[in-house]
Amino acid sequence: MDSIKSFKKKYVKALRDDNAAIFAGAGLSMPSGYVNWKELLREITEELGLDIEKENDLVAIAQYHRNEKGNRANLNQEIISKFTKEFELSKNHEILARLPIKYYWTTNYDKIIEKALTNSNKRIDVKITKDNLSINVPKRDVIIYKMHGDVEHPTEAVITKDDYESYNLTRQLFTTTLQGDLISKTFLFIGFSFDDPNLDYILSRIRILLGESAREHYAIFRKLKEIDFIDKEKYLYAMTKQKLKIDDLKRYSISAVLVDEFEEIEDILIDIEKLFNLNKVFISGSAVKYGSWSEIKANTFMHDLSKSLVEKDYKIVSGFGIGVGGTIINGALEAIFESKYKNSSNYLELRPFPQFKSGKITLHELWEKYRHDMISKSGIAIFLFGNKFNKKKVIQAKGVYREYQIAKELDLSIIPIGSTGYTAKKIFYEISKNIDKYDYLKDYLDVLKNSKDSNLIIKTVLKIITNISKDYLN
Repeated sequence: MDSIKSFKKKYVKALRDDNAAIFAGAGLSMPSGYVNWKELLREITEELGLDIEKENDLVAIAQYHRNEKGNRANLNQEIISKFTKEFELSKNHEILARLPIKYYWTTNYDKIIEKALTNSNKRIDVKITKDNLSINVPKRDVIIYKMHGDVEHPTEAVITKDDYESYNLTRQLFTTTLQGDLISKTFLFIGFSFDDPNLDYILSRIRILLGESAREHYAIFRKLKEIDFIDKEKYLYAMTKQKLKIDDLKRYSISAVLVDEFEEIEDILIDIEKLFNLNKVFISGSAVKYGSWSEIKANTFMHDLSKSLVEKDYKIVSGFGIGVGGTIINGALEAIFESKYKNSSNYLELRPFPQFKSGKITLHELWEKYRHDMISKSGIAIFLFGNKFNKKKVIQAKGVYREYQIAKELDLSIIPIGSTGYTAKKIFYEISKNIDKYDYLKDYLDVLKNSKDSNLIIKTVLKIITNISKDYLN
């Protein structure tokens, strides 16, 4: 069993290393209004004169029904009836869709994952049949492998014992591809019960081939509770069985992550998204004047700040503000070029603002959309200076303040360097008045407000970001 803290840390690392994958079972779709296997087969089971609550081998139930009826028409109809209803995306689907996960495997027939990813503007490549595996969608962002078929093709869905027994003849390429992904990627199994004989076979083959060198994966389970059972004896029996199952999964390098309630899964995924985004630091600022800072000292500070962040493996996102953007780039590039393994696309994202309106969108609307898109990709927002000329007078930059408002709306962790003055100072005072919402800044207010010591401010910023990461791991 792995702790939630350890799981979050390791899965975020897999995301940053581009090695994360999802295996989704029916439990992921249930909050959207769809059924699990038992509910899918409830009426079928009753037609057989059996009680679904007493049955564990649901694949056999589906086969019995096919045998009794002489065909699988009713099974096909159940799949269509149960998985073509209107649905709402769950928060878990929405969070997963925003994360940079390129590989989804699922035994679900529904289309919720496809909808969530499409809503996140991702180009999906859905693999349902073996023929799909040889044809790729150009410039795809995500591949979804539907190893048991899809609601639009119920006659080909994997549901009976016949289907499972012939799986490696009819869908051998899915088995081979999944084996490869399980070897090379870190999977999170979510909403999956591990009662699927196909997956058991694939995991056992990997265990035999790799032994103790198999890659570590994770599966989320809800702890059983006595209130879920009609008597204590059944509860204790189920507890023993769950423990044995979790212990057995260790043979396949799958660590269980236990939650008290299913609702906790959403909090865990939110923390994972926050932790992942903390690696991206948005630096907002503009300066035609540097106030009480000399120009040389201000430029040295901004240069060293971005260089230090990149050296610590953070990615800089910047709107290229006047008097700030150029220095930020120089510092980041210096760190990138001094390292053998760093490249600019992984550590620096520059977003110069468009200067002309496009189509029917006004320039103001375009900037608003642009700012929102740019800031939403980050977890930390640092604010520096923030001024501009207006009729030869130096005024506070409304754009920098608007970026602060957006960062606040998107719940980014905000770090205002108030000692740089102007809009950054205004933001600092606003935050100071509501410091309980920014607990991570409490111990560093004096430095952020007063210090002009570049090294001290940079050290403080790095310390604040490290502390924020620790908070999300708890």
